[in-house]
Amino acid sequence: MPEPSSPKTTALSSNNATDNTGAALTGELRRLLPTLRTIIGDDRPVLVGFDRGGWSPALFQHMSSAGFDVLTWRKGTTGDIDDSLFSEVTHTDEHGQTRTWAAADIRVEVPVGTTGEVLSMRQISRKVKVPAGGLRQIHILTTDTDLATGEAIYRMGARWRQENYFRYARIRFALDSHDAYTSTDDDPERSVPNPAKRKAYQNVLTAKTRYGKALADTDAALLAARTPAPGTATVLITNAGHNAITADLFTAQTVFEEAQAVHKEIPARVPLGDIAPGQQVLDTETKLLTHAIRMAAFNTASTLAREIRTNTGYARADDEAHALIRQALTTSGDIDPGRDGYLTIRLDPLPTKRATAAIAELCDHLTSTETRYPGTDRILRFETKKRETSLSD
Repeated sequence: MPEPSSPKTTALSSNNATDNTGAALTGELRRLLPTLRTIIGDDRPVLVGFDRGGWSPALFQHMSSAGFDVLTWRKGTTGDIDDSLFSEVTHTDEHGQTRTWAAADIRVEVPVGTTGEVLSMRQISRKVKVPAGGLRQIHILTTDTDLATGEAIYRMGARWRQENYFRYARIRFALDSHDAYTSTDDDPERSVPNPAKRKAYQNVLTAKTRYGKALADTDAALLAARTPAPGTATVLITNAGHNAITADLFTAQTVFEEAQAVHKEIPARVPLGDIAPGQQVLDTETKLLTHAIRMAAFNTASTLAREIRTNTGYARADDEAHALIRQALTTSGDIDPGRDGYLTIRLDPLPTKRATAAIAELCDHLTSTETRYPGTDRILRFETKKRETSLSD
């Protein structure tokens, strides 16, 4: 989420694209940048985050020249940064939580294509543990020269919140549900991934595996052929014998090269009409409306869960905040408009004392904001009812 003194961040992921992102992500972004700049305004800085699937130095260069900063993981093999360049950096998020990392912040030149052109970027490196033990370095790249090192690390890690957002919204609020049976024809010219390309790539992998096995078997056979039998000092290898030993290898190599050539010739994307003529899509307007309602509900639940973590003493808030809010939102209660100037929302006690106490603290915090019910002059008050019987935890 953006902070008051920070650029607005738009998090994107190539494997998280929406249904409307028909063409390649790079092409879609190039097309959308002028519209995005018009919506945001000429002066407001924009930071766009990518995962490794969106890696495209040429796109990053284009976005930088258009006034958009980029934040991404570096892709490919990269040399480690010297240990002396690492120092401790911190970042305090919008909820007051402070995180600390050991990081190095340097300038690097990233190749753009194969022409020798380079793009100058900041590289922020971290050391992370690996499952087998020890440490390895991971690298973040950005064109933003004003972004604090700690904030860059935080924002890159926070990109996962976007994926988690839709993951849990799908689970809890049925974003993928079938809300209407009305459908329209899909655009037959919409660019989609070519399934033949994936099938051809699997053939390449199979041929590569067979070639590797043939190479190993051939090396072993040649070694055996060159090794004299006990009691002899020399061996005789004829051309015919050598050809017989290497025949399977040459065959596997030919199949491998042919599979690579076929894969290279197949286009990565094709018009939808070529592979799925007559494709239908659900009514867009209904889908967008139901998505907006469900996402608003999910935003509300997420905000309340965050308030449980930051404004109550609930001991297990880090693990159970969302579950507690779902429980509170489905419990019974009363709406009392009897007191002038107030609209009181009074919830029934939850099954356990600790849950009820946490929700009571949350109610006190929400009441302190003195929020008015939309369209009225009544201030919202939140409270829980007193327990009539003692319930055990």
